[in-house]
This record gives sequence, C-alpha cells and structure tokens, in this order.
Amino acid sequence: MNRPDPNSADQSANKDDDAVWLDLVSRLEATESLPLGEASEPGRPEMGQTGAGPAREDAPKVFRDFDPLGLSSPATAPASDARTPQGEKEQSDGRPLGPRDFEADDDDGAFVPEEPPSLVGTDPLTMLAWIGAVGGPLALLFTAMFWRSAPLLAILGIVVAFAASVVYLIMRLPHEKNEDDDGARI
Repeated sequence: MNRPDPNSADQSANKDDDAVWLDLVSRLEATESLPLGEASEPGRPEMGQTGAGPAREDAPKVFRDFDPLGLSSPATAPASDARTPQGEKEQSDGRPLGPRDFEADDDDGAFVPEEPPSLVGTDPLTMLAWIGAVGGPLALLFTAMFWRSAPLLAILGIVVAFAASVVYLIMRLPHEKNEDDDGARI
C-alpha cells in the first residue's frame, strides 16, 4: 500500500479544514443561546447572531448557559385551586406533593407461600414419567459428552423412554375446563 507523500498538495486541504474548524468553534463560542420563550437582554446578542468577540474565559458559567430545554428558568406556579384537589398538601416551595415525596409503608404481613405438597403421596407412575421426561435429555447429553461409543440401542432406548414419559404426562392433563376456576391458582 502506498503512503501519501508528505509534501503533496493534499496536506494543504488538512490545513484548510483546521482553519474552517477553528472559525466554526470561535463563532459558536461567541454565540449565546437563550431558553425558549425568554426575551433577549439588552447586553445579549439575539439568537443566531454572534457577539462582539469570543466568549470571555474568566466569566463564570452558570447552569443557564448549558440549559437548552429552559429547565433553569423558574416556572410560573399554577393556581392551587386549578391543579391541586382540595385537602392535598403542598411542599414548602408551593409545588404539590408527588409520589416520590412519601416514604413507603413497610408491610409487616409479608407474603409467606404455602408449603408445597409432599412427594411421598405422589402416584409412582407419574413420578417415573417426570423422571423420564427430565432425565431423558440429560441422559442424552451426558452420553454424548462421556460415553461416545454408546450402542445405538441404548440411545434409542433413552429417546423412547423420554417420548413415552412426555406422552403419558400430556394424557394425564385434564380434558375439560373447570368453570368455577378463574385460573388464579396453579
């Protein structure tokens, strides 16, 4: 790959770009923007016009200088009758209280889920079907990782056991909907 010659005419284009950039920066530093709706002061230039020169570096910068949305200008307080319902409290500066002005009440009665039923009384065939449905894919995974030379008959047996377990569990699902059940409990 050929590198450009440092003495070529293209290097002058970079100098022109630098001059244009410095000119742009100096014009933007000299321009002061005002928040929307605020009239210009006699000493301030209008929006879009440049000032007499570059901005003074020793001048203190305030939030209003960096506030394009006009958040620093005080908003006029609405009439309390129009915005706040009767009996609603206000903050010390006249604003109505919002949701973040209150502390959450700690609920002493924390939710405690009920104990799950014991597996001792479970139907043995259902338990075996769940073991086959969950254990089948795990057995195939471990066979692929640790027993690469497993006979085809063992792999087919795991797949058949998994399929039979899933079919049995699907067949055990209820066939009709209970009309009194709203579905809130599992």
